[in-house]
Amino acid sequence: MEEAASLNHHAPPINILPPTPAGLESLYNLCRKIYPDQVNPLQVTALLKYWLGGPDPLDYISMYANPDLHGDGRVHDLSGPEGPAGFGFELTFRLKREPGETTPPTWPATLMQSLAKYVFHSGNSLCSGDHVSWHCALDNSESRIQHMLMTTDLQLNSTQTPFGSVDFIQIVGICTEELKATQQWNGAGLLDILRRLPAASGPWHITDMRREESIFELDPYAQEEVERGFESEGSNLSGVSGRCSWSEQDGLSSKECKDSNIRLDTPYHQNLLSSSLESPELLRIRKLEGVHLIFNLEAGSLLPLAIRGRVRHGRHFTFKSALDNPYVAQGSWLQVLIPDDLEQDMAVTFQALASPEALSLPKTFSWPDRKLSITIVADKI
Repeated sequence: MEEAASLNHHAPPINILPPTPAGLESLYNLCRKIYPDQVNPLQVTALLKYWLGGPDPLDYISMYANPDLHGDGRVHDLSGPEGPAGFGFELTFRLKREPGETTPPTWPATLMQSLAKYVFHSGNSLCSGDHVSWHCALDNSESRIQHMLMTTDLQLNSTQTPFGSVDFIQIVGICTEELKATQQWNGAGLLDILRRLPAASGPWHITDMRREESIFELDPYAQEEVERGFESEGSNLSGVSGRCSWSEQDGLSSKECKDSNIRLDTPYHQNLLSSSLESPELLRIRKLEGVHLIFNLEAGSLLPLAIRGRVRHGRHFTFKSALDNPYVAQGSWLQVLIPDDLEQDMAVTFQALASPEALSLPKTFSWPDRKLSITIVADKI
């Protein structure tokens, strides 16, 4: 009996590649328009995706030559086409190419992953004008470039994907003096100064890790411009996360205050200045006769800015306790009303914080007639 049919076991295998996700393809198409001769850029990928339990939130980081562009491509959870895709932004970074360098370094990818972890864990987005204090060289060298400013990418325009709109936020490396000026005034003003100084960043905001001079050394009039903007416009910095606590000054001891506080046992994922007001403990208001505030030095050094740059201009300033000090009373918020005459007194008193290295800590500032005290303690090492 002959077989009616036989199977061909020698047919060539069919190689079917998975399609590129539609949202990611939209970003690739945008980059192909700008870099048509770089069809296969160097790409750093997460071995284990974040949504599968991996440590790195960014799935892909693509690196192009601009000749000095190091960009980022990432797609987030599915969302509708009318709103933002995921967090609504992608990170980019322009780094000055070193002489003789043929391939881009990979440390910017590590930096981006660290920023992405902050965004994912905190729920805070990054917008143009925002700053990030890093306190070490971005490439772990001896460079003065130890902090970051965010700006709108001038080359990669906002784009629409099937899952929503995406903006491109560029990282700009800055030094400590420039960070302090950003906190004092605003990010937009500093970005304008950086843009007009080719040795600082130039119009494309290219980060030069070998830059040894701040904008104030490159332009003798920059400090005056910052001071003038600060006095006329105030500061855009509306709050910081820091190590702070408070107790009443009506005879109730700090220990008793802490015992009555509410412990935050769950990770904090809300926006720094946008905690939900639906929590019952935040709806209960208790008037205080007096208050004693305690800040670590880094947070306390911003008190002059809070008074001169915010309160003087009729704006609020928020200090929010970080997770390493998780006890709160009546929610995590404490409001202190500072009238005009006290604002003027504080502006003079807090001038001592402009030179924190000269302070003997702990340092307490007191206003007995207001039943108000503020203590500055050493930063944790």
